[in-house]
Amino acid sequence: MVTADGPPEPRRPRRIVLATNHLMVGGAEAQLVRLATRLVARGDEVGILSLLPTWAYADEVAALGIPVAHAPNRSRLRALSYIAFANRVLRQWQPDIVLSFLYQANVVSRVGGRLARVPVVVSSVRSERLGGRHRELVLRATDRLATLTTTNSAIVAESLIHRRIVPRGRLQVVPNGLDPSIFRRAATERHRVRADLDVGPSTFVWLTVARLEPQKDLPTLLKAFSRYRQERRGRPDAVLWIAGGGRLLAELDAQASDLGLGAAVRFLGIRNDVPELLAACDALVQSSAWEGLPNVVMEAMAAGRPVVATRVGGTAELVDDGQTGLLVQPQDPIALASGMVRLASLPPEERTAYGERGRAFVAQRHTFDTVAAAWLALLDRLAGTIDEPAQARARTPMGPTAAPGDNAPVPGRLRLPDAVRGETAASEFDGPWEPGS
Repeated sequence: MVTADGPPEPRRPRRIVLATNHLMVGGAEAQLVRLATRLVARGDEVGILSLLPTWAYADEVAALGIPVAHAPNRSRLRALSYIAFANRVLRQWQPDIVLSFLYQANVVSRVGGRLARVPVVVSSVRSERLGGRHRELVLRATDRLATLTTTNSAIVAESLIHRRIVPRGRLQVVPNGLDPSIFRRAATERHRVRADLDVGPSTFVWLTVARLEPQKDLPTLLKAFSRYRQERRGRPDAVLWIAGGGRLLAELDAQASDLGLGAAVRFLGIRNDVPELLAACDALVQSSAWEGLPNVVMEAMAAGRPVVATRVGGTAELVDDGQTGLLVQPQDPIALASGMVRLASLPPEERTAYGERGRAFVAQRHTFDTVAAAWLALLDRLAGTIDEPAQARARTPMGPTAAPGDNAPVPGRLRLPDAVRGETAASEFDGPWEPGS
C-alpha cells in the first residue's frame, strides 16, 4: 500500500502454522521445514502442528525457535480427536494462516481451522494417489472449508481436477525445490563413500532412495535388477544400493535372497548422507507405483546423475525421456530392467551429458529460492484478504501446548460433512502414515 506521504508501508509479519502428519524422513516433510526456515528468516512467526511426534527434523525445528504441538502418542486416535486437538491448538495460537501438508493433516486443518476461525486455510495435496475412494470423497466434501488447495505437480493437478477432488479455480501448483549447492559440495565424496561401502571404482552402482513401503514398489525393482544382471552378464560388476527404512525390509531382504542377488543388493537403512550417496553412485533408479513430484529424482539430477524412473505422478515433469534419463511404465520389471540396461550401456560421456542436462534443469526450475518465492507470494496474497483490524488484537506468544483428552468434544457450530463423520468409524486415521512427496 502506497501512502500520500511516502513509500509503501512495510509488510506486517504474519503468524503462520504449518500442519503435518509428522516430521519423519520424507519429501513433504523436507519441503515443509525448508519453507519454515524461509518464513522465520523474513520475520514471520511460525508454529508447527504435528499430529504425531516429530522425529527426523526435531533439531532443525528447535534451532529455528519454532514451537511444536503434537497430539499424544496413542495407539488409536480417530479423526474427531485430532480435530479437537487441532481446534484447541489453533484457538490458542490464533494464526493468520494455517498451511497443511498430507491427507490427514489436510482434513484436520480444514475442519479444526474453521472451527478455530483461522482466516486462511491452505491444504497441500502431495501425491496423485490419496489412499482410496473414501479419502477422495472426504477431500471433496471438505474442499470448501479450505481457502485454497495446492499441489506440487501439474500432472497431479490435472488428475485431481479430473477426479473432481478439487475444482480448477481452487487449485494452484507450487513445485518442490532444493538447494543445489549441497549436491555440488558432496561431489568430492565419491571415492570415500565407495571405499566405506566396499565398492571398487569400476563397479556400476545403482542407487534408490525410498521408504520400504508399497508406494515405492521395490519388489518390482528387485525383479528388474535380477533380470538386468542376467542381461549384463560378463559386463562390469553392478550393485544396487537401497537407502531407506520401512516395514517391508524383511520381505524385501527375503526376496533378494530368493532371487540370488546376494551381496549385489545392499540395504543401507535410513541415511542422512543422501548427497554423498548420489555422488558415489552412477545412476538413480526409481520404481514407484505412484508419486507426487519426487524429491529424490530432483536430488539425483542436481547431483548430475542420470535417472531411470517409472512414469508416475509428476516424474515426467522432471525427467526429459532420452535427454536427462529414461522413463518406463510402472509395475513392469521387464520394462524397468530394459531401461536400466539401456542406460548402463551408454558410453560414459553420454551418461555424463544426461546428468549435466538434468543438473541445469534443476538449477533453472527447482531451486528452493524459486519455490520459496512462489510460496511466499501466495501466502502474502492470501494474507491480503484478512480483515486487518480483527487480526491486530494482542496475541499471546505461541508455545508448546498440551493435547486434549481422548474424548474431548469438537466445539463450535460447524456441521461436519457426512464423509468426515464416517472417517471416525473407518481406519483412515489409524496404522502407519506414510510421508509424501
